[in-house]
Amino acid sequence: MAFQKGAIVTRFDQSSGVLDPAGILQSIGDVAYEWQLDTDALTWGANARALLGVDAEAISSGRAFARHVDAAGAPTRIDVIQQSTQRDAGKGVPYLVQYAFKRGDEKIWLEDTGRWFAGPDGTPQRAHGVLRAINARHEHERWLERRAKFDPLTGELNRVCLTEALGTALDEAIRFRASCGFLLVSIDHLGHLNEAYGFGVGDAVVAQVGKRIRARLRGKDSLGRFSGNKFGVILSSCTPEELSIAAERLLAGVRDEPFYTEAGPVAVTITIGGVTAPRHARTIPEVLSRAQDALHASRVKRHGSFTAYMPNAEREAIRRQSVRVADEIVAALNERRIALAFEPVVEAHSRKIGFYECLMRINRADGGVAHANEIIPVAERVGLVRMLDFRVLELVVAELTAAPGLQASVNVSPNSAVDPHWWQGLGALLRANSEAAARLIIEITETAAIQDLDDARGFVTRVKDLGCRIAIDDFGAGHTSFRNLRKLGVDVVKIDGDFVANVVKSNDDRAFVQTLVDLSRRLGLKSVAEWVQDEQTAALLAGWGCDYLQGSLIGLATSERPWRAGKDHAASA
Repeated sequence: MAFQKGAIVTRFDQSSGVLDPAGILQSIGDVAYEWQLDTDALTWGANARALLGVDAEAISSGRAFARHVDAAGAPTRIDVIQQSTQRDAGKGVPYLVQYAFKRGDEKIWLEDTGRWFAGPDGTPQRAHGVLRAINARHEHERWLERRAKFDPLTGELNRVCLTEALGTALDEAIRFRASCGFLLVSIDHLGHLNEAYGFGVGDAVVAQVGKRIRARLRGKDSLGRFSGNKFGVILSSCTPEELSIAAERLLAGVRDEPFYTEAGPVAVTITIGGVTAPRHARTIPEVLSRAQDALHASRVKRHGSFTAYMPNAEREAIRRQSVRVADEIVAALNERRIALAFEPVVEAHSRKIGFYECLMRINRADGGVAHANEIIPVAERVGLVRMLDFRVLELVVAELTAAPGLQASVNVSPNSAVDPHWWQGLGALLRANSEAAARLIIEITETAAIQDLDDARGFVTRVKDLGCRIAIDDFGAGHTSFRNLRKLGVDVVKIDGDFVANVVKSNDDRAFVQTLVDLSRRLGLKSVAEWVQDEQTAALLAGWGCDYLQGSLIGLATSERPWRAGKDHAASA
């Protein structure tokens, strides 16, 4: 019985049930071979010409076949056989290799699967295998490899490969006592372009900026896309003077001619920060961090400018402190060493406790205590403040749940206020402890509130929807207008202690605080005066109608819980 497909016949002996392997290979376009390494004789299956495009006689030896193999490609069959570290135990040693086979002006990629057998001396004596054309697969693999290494929009290195190239350049500079440079290039106001013209125009600008930078680099330099609007440039064999020259060349190359897009010509500038290594940075994190510092300095100075990193003792001290405090924060979170201190806020006339402000403390491993003002600024810089805020919130809600008569307030960082994950956590926490919400006051600073009134109004609405009250802390520092204060819809205003502390001595502060107290009362808001330090100040505030007092006169923050001890909640005069 025979199966016909084109000119290829596959035979099947029905009586014996045996297939014809050669016919099957022909039918699928593969070709078998036998190679005697000791004589170099190479014997081919019948369809060698169909696959390889050359007659079998022209490639009847391993040497003749090798002349058609692209030596610049991957390892060949002879390479993998001769370099094999395996020994033939009698059943042969398998191999699998891919390489390019040249036929005239074109070449095809082959997958060579086979097995070699050793002679009496243990060295390879003969091999047989099958060749298969894999052009489509090879192109797909190359496409995948390119996507893994290059940014699809610009065609330049992606961030991972750019970082690897930076590591290589840095290692060579250190090894040969040379110098290299790294430029962090930021496209100015790309977000505005996206808003005005759409992301298509923004992408076109990014791609064209990449081309202009590439055109102004030396062949030995590297370029990659660092992030959405940033490129990284690695300058090999580059002195500090050459770093500045290269940066100015890039600035001019982007600035001097408009970019032509589907929306018309667009003017674009770039801002650059750079660092010379290993002179000013000896590791990849140092190079990237210091280039970012230099870029930030350029933006502060003027968009469209360049700044080279220079050592700064104060900045380095801040950086070291940030690293140390960040480690301390993570350890304290992991080891549950975040704690609370409670500062009383009393009614101005009766001096009875109104509520306690809950302040964060970190119990250090050495037995010391870190206060919030030491920790929060660093936590905001390194992105840990949201975890701290949520842990403090958990502790406060636990206190409210354990003490049904307690009323408390807690500060929330602006970063947490706009973080959806923090909101999800807050909502889940208060739904599980719904009775505590009505006794909780969430405080945000006035400065944070007036930065974006719409965001602040959304924050206030969400807090009140959860059943909590909301307070504006440090009121007066940001000079919020009366209209904006009414729009925010808060419940409590806490007057900034900088003004309260001097009301006895300063006519200006006295007039300002009195106005704020009167404004709060007219808007139906409760007012709290911070930093009340003496009875004369307390009497003035009570006379003006201030609702609550807070400060050293009333009592400083303590880790003790007076409500647990059954103490009188009235503060002594």
